[in-house]
Amino acid sequence: MRVGTVKEIKNHEYRVGLTPESVRELSLNGHEVWVETGAGLGVGVTDADYQAAGASIRATAAEVFAECEMVVKVKEPQAGERAMLRPGQVLYTYLHLAPDPEQTADLVKSGVTAIAYETVTGPGGSLPLLKPMSQVAGRMSVQAGATALEKAHGGRGVLLGGVPGVMPGKVVVIGGGVVGWNAAQMAVGLGADVTILDRDPEQLERLGMYFESRAKTRFSNHANIADSIAEADLVIGAVLVPGAAAPKLVTRAMLATMKPGAVLVDVAIDQGGCFETSHATTHADPTYVVDGIVHYCVANMPGAVARTSTYALNNVTLPHALRIANMGWKAALKANPHLAAGLNVHEGQITYEAVARDLGYDYVPVEQVLGE
Repeated sequence: MRVGTVKEIKNHEYRVGLTPESVRELSLNGHEVWVETGAGLGVGVTDADYQAAGASIRATAAEVFAECEMVVKVKEPQAGERAMLRPGQVLYTYLHLAPDPEQTADLVKSGVTAIAYETVTGPGGSLPLLKPMSQVAGRMSVQAGATALEKAHGGRGVLLGGVPGVMPGKVVVIGGGVVGWNAAQMAVGLGADVTILDRDPEQLERLGMYFESRAKTRFSNHANIADSIAEADLVIGAVLVPGAAAPKLVTRAMLATMKPGAVLVDVAIDQGGCFETSHATTHADPTYVVDGIVHYCVANMPGAVARTSTYALNNVTLPHALRIANMGWKAALKANPHLAAGLNVHEGQITYEAVARDLGYDYVPVEQVLGE
């Protein structure tokens, strides 16, 4: 199979879909790999590095999209990229379709077969291709929030860890999954006063056993969220409903109860955000203020630490990329139900139920597509 990767064009996105090490693995399996020139420069990888691994360098993304049977990316294709997609081609990347009707419409129109990293499953319902970026985003959320709390950036002027004789900042983490767990680790490590909210009693028990007295846990409901954020200096939204739009757990009315200059970091913004007042921002202009509350809603947080993120991502995406290349997409999905869960769009059909429901499309089960 001819497999390609291109330079990411989303604002301040420096990650790349394939590392030279991944190119080498694909090449050793007999596949041809095309890489757009300069695709890896954001992570310190040159065209020469790719060529040494067996890749062919192409001058433009258009060449890669036109000639490759599978395109491996990081972020969802932007409008210009979507215009280059075609029937029979496999797109393997993060998509986050539920809050993005324009992208969804373009993918449906293109006829492409689109496999989303974020809905590929693992044992026990885990999301292994989302996990490393969730780990990165969770950890970054605290350092981003700590920066936004600085007075020069519009925040309250609170140091999360405090100093002797001065109370530490209060951090509230809504959601105790991978993002929330990693955010809490970082906040606890800084010496902050940390509270984690979650709806799963078993997860709350695991969090309590892990953090012991270093962090408090609380059941997540409307009343407890409202009570917790009223006292918070930093609130981190770490909620995930796989493939679906995130629920709005913090309303605008709640902002009036918060301390002026407090900070909201919405890690769920890729799925539409879990704060009512959230809208996507970029690394170039990461924050805005609503009712005196600073909002940080960057939709590609891991792109800021592109080298770490790229290598962590390739560790988990490459095995499935090899399966698709070696077997063809349909045989690979038939053989692996976890990979099959990643199929979101195929030849103009929506094959992921939450996306179809949230955006008003007819839902075509993956099993029906694979049985064709």
